[in-house]
Amino acid sequence: MSDPALLSEKIRAALAPCRLGEWPTPLEPAPALAAALGVAGLWLKREDRAATPGGGNKVRGLEFLLAGVPSGAVFVTAGGTGSTHCLCTAVHAGALGHRTVLAQFRQPDTVESRAVAAACARRAALIVHAPGPATLPLAVLSAWRHAGPLGARRWIPGGGAHPRAVVGQFLAGLELASQVAEPPDSIVLPLGTGGTAAGVALAVVALGWPTRVVGVRVAPAVVANRARTWWLAYRAGRLLAARGIRIPHLASRFPLSVVDGLGGGYGHPTPEGEAAGRLASEHGLTLDPTYGAKAFAHVMQRATRNVQRVVFWHTFAVP
Repeated sequence: MSDPALLSEKIRAALAPCRLGEWPTPLEPAPALAAALGVAGLWLKREDRAATPGGGNKVRGLEFLLAGVPSGAVFVTAGGTGSTHCLCTAVHAGALGHRTVLAQFRQPDTVESRAVAAACARRAALIVHAPGPATLPLAVLSAWRHAGPLGARRWIPGGGAHPRAVVGQFLAGLELASQVAEPPDSIVLPLGTGGTAAGVALAVVALGWPTRVVGVRVAPAVVANRARTWWLAYRAGRLLAARGIRIPHLASRFPLSVVDGLGGGYGHPTPEGEAAGRLASEHGLTLDPTYGAKAFAHVMQRATRNVQRVVFWHTFAVP
């Protein structure tokens, strides 16, 4: 690829996203933390600083999912009670004059999940609670029904896992090209519904990098898996191709490796994640137990195994 910045401009012109975040997000070197891990270089992609009203990696996708919708719409989406996707949707849809109705399943209680749940309760027009993930589809149907009288309804898949949102994450990967002197050995990020991993891996393909994208699975395998993530990337590539923007070699090369970091279940802290969180906090980095800590635990475990230059995708913004 000759110029990632020009490609980014072309994509924004073709799909006309709204502007919710401040780009680029910082890429911070972390030499002391790298030394503690035993790697030559560690950089933190600070997606948690994407937007002051509500940050995190989900902001990028929402720029595309909320774009062009007349004021007064009602967005219906789903996730856990600690879902930053749900919170970001409510925050940014509200700023654009929309309302949000949420279907949420109860996840394990942590300081972070309580903070997100409280913020969702303040921002959403209505929340329909499901006892657990298995009954979430019924809660979604109820949320959709109750949203009807509030305005024109728009559905956003859980986690924002939609091809348009993947394009937003693709732009994040292209952004990285202007922030590093050379491609990293690996990019490590949490793998939930897959949109972020799909976009970043798609960018690695477009850039022609030898980098491996490591998705640390923090959700059940039926949701968080390589095939589903590839399909999201493929559909995003088709969306771009329909507008004359082609990403070569996607069908033959998809540089995503999936490793398991789930532990006892979605939202359940793990001993490895807690150890990772403690180490990160000693160096001024706050990680949540559902996503970031589990992903960073993989960096701790694999740091000395032929990986020397690592970018860690910091996705969670604590309210």
